[in-house]
Amino acid sequence: MRGHGRRVVTTVGAVAAGLALTTGYGAPAHAAATSYVALGDSYSSGVGTRSYLDDGTSCDRSTLAYPSLIAAARGWTLSLRACSGATTADVTSTQLSALSSSTGVVTLSVGGNDAGFADVLTECAKPGWMSDCDGAIDTAQAFIAQTLPGRLSTLYAGVRSKAPHAAVTIVGYPRIFMGEDCNALTFFSPQEETRLNATADQLDSLLSQRASLAGFRYADPRTAFTGHAVCNDPEWLNGLSDPVSDSYHPNVDGHRSGYTPVVSAQLGAPVVATAAVVRRAEASAPRLAAAAAPYAALDARIAPERFRAPDLTTPQARAAAAAAGVDLADPASVRAVSQRYDARHAAERAAGR
Repeated sequence: MRGHGRRVVTTVGAVAAGLALTTGYGAPAHAAATSYVALGDSYSSGVGTRSYLDDGTSCDRSTLAYPSLIAAARGWTLSLRACSGATTADVTSTQLSALSSSTGVVTLSVGGNDAGFADVLTECAKPGWMSDCDGAIDTAQAFIAQTLPGRLSTLYAGVRSKAPHAAVTIVGYPRIFMGEDCNALTFFSPQEETRLNATADQLDSLLSQRASLAGFRYADPRTAFTGHAVCNDPEWLNGLSDPVSDSYHPNVDGHRSGYTPVVSAQLGAPVVATAAVVRRAEASAPRLAAAAAPYAALDARIAPERFRAPDLTTPQARAAAAAAGVDLADPASVRAVSQRYDARHAAERAAGR
């Protein structure tokens, strides 16, 4: 298991120290009046950076997430409303109230939780002899094709209605995998990783299409993250992590070198997240925590997304192991039988069964 424990970077009680930073916090004064609202889910809030605001919520918002870095570089006043676990319905009910006719810039990443990506990854991480990864992916792909388009169109219309003058950018998702699984406690097969990446592509294509129909810009992070997926060196996406909630999310480098230049390029010249920019972003923590306080009751409605690592101690796992002839006391047996099941599933799928 990779990673380190999370770090809480500020408390709401530190607000007074941060109020002096409200007007630009050291960034160019000419851009300080621009109001920037970052909407969406964990890929915008900063889950995976392991450094979060103590804002009284479980949203896992970070000053190291791309919205904070872009705002710090441009001198914009940021309202970081993105929250771990948010769906399209959550954005509508808990985040759109931060928009107004004076909002100048909006970014939005959402759709992955609607399609149940955390649950799909949880299923596919299990050994092949106790997993229905293909079924989980099939369900997600059908949802993206049939149900999500209408939800996105409705949400995008709500964004435009609330922020009629804003420059709006819809933000996509990277491909998570690179074809192999280097984490000892997960069991993604190469075929499963290929299908999971294809599902991300399907979602990104839909987001791009719906953004264009709404008159919004689209930021596609896939090219930037190529060569930096889980198990690449360097990886900009966490594999199985401690805490587990940080798994399969962009890490600090993913936000700094991946998302920040890609998203900012849709808002003007690409931002380079220099050390000075990072320091300004981190200094904004008290102000961001204070700005979140009025929305705490709304944020409490959102259920954080939760990837769950495979648990081979449950009665269900023991029963599946017994049926498959797996010796749970022998890691080699667990993985070898999983690989046999994965190969059989891949052959059946290729044969159309």
